Amino acid sequence: MRVDVDQDLCISCGTCIDICPDVFQWNEENKASSAVDHIPADLEEQAHEAAENCPTEAITDI
Repeated sequence: MRVDVDQDLCISCGTCIDICPDVFQWNEENKASSAVDHIPADLEEQAHEAAENCPTEAITDI
């Protein structure tokens, strides 16, 4: 599993980073981005929860 964060939709609320800091991080523009290319199986549920809780639906599961 992978995730993509649409930089045009991200409002830098930090919800995804709070829920799953091992997968999401802040980038140079202070927006969320994926910190990993492939999400480890033990973090998939957290990453999916982060995507579901994004207020702007900027995160998509790939």
